[in-house]
Amino acid sequence: MMTYIILAAGKGINLQPLTLKYAKTSYKLDESTTVLQRMVRSIRKSDKNAEIVVVVGYKSEEIKKELDGENVKFIMNPFYEVTNSISSVWFARDYLERENVAIVHGDVVFSDEIIRAYLTVPTDHPYVLVDSSYIRPGAYNTVTQGDQVLVMSKKLENFTAKYCCMTKLDPVSSRLLKGEIDSMINSNMYDQFFEDSLVQMIMFHDFQLFCEDIAGKKWSEVDTVDDLLTAQEIHRGK
Repeated sequence: MMTYIILAAGKGINLQPLTLKYAKTSYKLDESTTVLQRMVRSIRKSDKNAEIVVVVGYKSEEIKKELDGENVKFIMNPFYEVTNSISSVWFARDYLERENVAIVHGDVVFSDEIIRAYLTVPTDHPYVLVDSSYIRPGAYNTVTQGDQVLVMSKKLENFTAKYCCMTKLDPVSSRLLKGEIDSMINSNMYDQFFEDSLVQMIMFHDFQLFCEDIAGKKWSEVDTVDDLLTAQEIHRGK
């Protein structure tokens, strides 16, 4: 059985004022499907035995109602106002002891092709999805060499691809990540992206993180209104 940790605790500051009343994962792709519902249903469609864990914070009760009947488990990040995604993963850290773990952001819409080819397929090595066709300074970008990630950051001036908000972990790497996140939280680094823990492992522990380039495939991280329109097109199959 695979475990999927979906991060959906954030306030969606980039989309304010649209997110002052609703979480951005609750925005509609059609009349009956939100961004987060699509993610959960897409996983379940390809992996009927999936263990799906959703980390909530902002507008948590509304999100729980939205996913009522979807057979998911909820973890609360009560400090979502002052923390970042590393804290959300820390609250879900017990699930990092599963045999095959995927960590994915809840505000992303992937094509069915990406879901089937990457998200719901077990892995025997740690990797992230990247998109070398997406070149935008200020995004969470990566420097890659061959099939390996050298560094990831929002502060890179020179980079080769954008990180696509999906991390796949085998049993060994998921436990290493749990240990690194514990260490960072104990060092009061609760305001970091969880992906920064992967960078710490690369830089200081000789950790090998691999990557899969999905350039040309359809996906959208919903950070702007334009991103939402792109996500709606993907959902409609365009």
